[in-house]
Parts: sequence; structure tokens; C-alpha cells
Amino acid sequence: MWAPQRSVPVTLLVDRDADTRVMYAEYLRLSGYDVVEASDGREALAKALSTHPDVVIMETRLPGISGFDLCDLLHHDPATRATPILVVTADAYPRDIARARQAGADTVLVKPCLPQQVLDEIRRLLQQSRELRQRSDAIRGRAASELERGQRALQKVDALQRRSTLSRAHRREVTTEPPMAPPSLICPDCDLPLLYQRSHLGGVSARHPEQWDYYECAAGCGTFQYRQRTRKLRRV
Repeated sequence: MWAPQRSVPVTLLVDRDADTRVMYAEYLRLSGYDVVEASDGREALAKALSTHPDVVIMETRLPGISGFDLCDLLHHDPATRATPILVVTADAYPRDIARARQAGADTVLVKPCLPQQVLDEIRRLLQQSRELRQRSDAIRGRAASELERGQRALQKVDALQRRSTLSRAHRREVTTEPPMAPPSLICPDCDLPLLYQRSHLGGVSARHPEQWDYYECAAGCGTFQYRQRTRKLRRV
């Protein structure tokens, strides 16, 4: 889940040392960032889930929940796992740095660390996050387009299958008991009544049926066809 789009990025600054928080927070605010502060791991977790910060800056030595555990929790929670995490720690041993990275930290800086260095890393992480979001949006857009195209193809196949089913189910035959009663007709040549013989049922489908009625002239003028749909009589 991505952090919501904002005109001003929000940073969650987590450090048990008040002086360190003040130093970093003032510098970030002067640089155009909103800053949410927390002094321990539990408070930080609650604020991360409620404010959805654009980036988290944290120390590893935190009361309540350690920075390592907090990093792991944020990294695996669906609401915050896409949020970049910058760890600024006094634990300079390689194993501690590796542990922070394994817990989910995107970058680890070792104290003493100037505010400008922290700001540079924040900018880099936010740029990286924007690029990932743009790529993800593009992938989702392509996937949605492919899904829509697939659905249209399925709809066409389904329509063809329905038409084929209707076509196969449609009654086509020659009968003397058609669904529409053959009318009484007069021979156009001799004006004698035509004698009904049979009907041919056809058409494209059950939705578009056709009926042709065939007649013979008693005076021998020939065979005539009457089309029910057009109500036209012609010699055949």
C-alpha cells in the first residue's frame, strides 16, 4: 500500500534523544518537510499506522519496541511496507548494520550524522519511491488494459457461442403446419384461388425466423411463393 500523495512530504522522526530530534526536525522543517516525532517504538508504530508517513527516520536503541523490531514490523505491515525506512544509529558494528538491513531498512547511516546527510538520503529515498510507484502504476495500467481486452475477447466468444447455440436450436424444416397460418391468396394471372401446398421454415436464427408458403394454381398457372415477412407473392 502506497502512502497518499501530498504536496509536502511527511517524515516520521523516531529517536529517544530529544536534542537529536530537535536538531533533525528543525532542519527538515526548514527544508520544506512536515515532521511527526516519536520518542519510543510503540509511539512510533502507532503514528506510522495513523499518519502514513512518506519516509521513516529511526534510531535502533528505542524503548518499548527496539528499532530493529520496529523496522521489521513496518516492513511487513501491508499499510507501511512500501514506506522507505532510514536508520540513523550509533550501533556502528557491521553486524548491527546488517541486522538493520535485514529488518527492512532501506539505508543505514552511522552517527554522528549531519542533518544535511540525512536530508540527502531522504530525498534519494523519496525519489526512488516515486519511481517505484510510477512503474507500479504503469504495470497496473497495462494489466488493467490487458484484462479489459481479454474480457472483450471473452464477450465476443460468448456472443458467438450464443449465436451458434441459437442457430443450432433453430427449427428449419418443410411442414404443412407452420407457426404462422398461410393466407388465402388469388392467382395474379387468372384470379382463381391458389391452393396451399407446404411451408418452408428457415432464417438466420430463432430471433430472426423466416416462413415461405408455397401455392399451386388450380388452373395450371404455376407455383407461387409467399414470403410472410415481406408479404410478397412471386412465381417460382
